[in-house]
Amino acid sequence: MVELNVIELLKKKKKTKYWLFTKFETMSYTNFDNMIKNKTKSIKYENIEKLCAFLECKPDDLFVKK
Repeated sequence: MVELNVIELLKKKKKTKYWLFTKFETMSYTNFDNMIKNKTKSIKYENIEKLCAFLECKPDDLFVKK
């Protein structure tokens, strides 16, 4: 199973989940939280792009295989 690694990336950057949420202007907190906690079945490419931009990483860094 492939999962988002966002929480670990935030810890490395010493940023909070709330900091990242404020960057997603059009997403509800519930949807954002579900995405970050790997409780969704899909993620839009545009959200992957945003995560990479805000966290200054590559898509490879966002995902881990469990």
